[in-house]
Amino acid sequence: MTNTVTTDWTIVDEGWGRKAVDFATLSEPTNCREYVALHHHLGVADGDRLLDVACGAGLAVELAQLRGAACAGIDASPRLIAVARDRSPGADLRVGDMHALPWADESFDVVTSFRGIWGTTPAALGEIHRVLRPGGRVGLTVWGHLKQSPGVWALAPFRLAAESKVLNQAKMVSLGRPGVGEELLAQFGFTGIERIAVPFAWEFPDPVAYARALASTGPAYEAIQQVGEEEFHRRAVLEATEKVRAGLPLRAELAVAGFVAHKPELDAAT
Repeated sequence: MTNTVTTDWTIVDEGWGRKAVDFATLSEPTNCREYVALHHHLGVADGDRLLDVACGAGLAVELAQLRGAACAGIDASPRLIAVARDRSPGADLRVGDMHALPWADESFDVVTSFRGIWGTTPAALGEIHRVLRPGGRVGLTVWGHLKQSPGVWALAPFRLAAESKVLNQAKMVSLGRPGVGEELLAQFGFTGIERIAVPFAWEFPDPVAYARALASTGPAYEAIQQVGEEEFHRRAVLEATEKVRAGLPLRAELAVAGFVAHKPELDAAT
């Protein structure tokens, strides 16, 4: 996502939207464990008004609707939102900036964001606080301790990006460090903050499918800008080939941390 509130959020579509169909069908389905786990922890149910921030191709919105929620979502990529609207025609899905949510104060009972808010975009939490009703719940996921994850090999092709991009990626995932995410949520007025373990694993049938899925993501686009599409694909296939197991899918278990919290019943600002 963008680095600061003032960065042009519209450029996000260049990386995340360029292969929207591949992302929606090859990459995003591997996130289902993450989506289901957070919805469970938040108790998403009939009657909840739910907003998903950085909703991408809308699979999490679709799953929340299955639990009975009335859903909205926002993403910076028009091409991903087009897929999300196709999946959930009845949801209120908009292209826009998560630092300026186009909904009124206290519009939602639940707000989620699945690895869509980064250490480089903390001000989005102020907007989430604004659109939540008093007592409303928030749930976020962020990358955890990736270096100790058995599936960290699957992220190695991202490091083909320019050094400045790789350093920025490290800043983006900083919310998963001990105490960092909790402190940030508290700064924006959330209480009852709890860190939860979130199950997460990428699974693919073969190295070529893995490489194609990976290439549909924003960090991969940064690497592709540096080394080209063909070289990125070659390196990704090579990385995954070493992890092939006879009769089993490629599997990369990665650490994902979750945070659940709520907006106080009586907002201190009132």
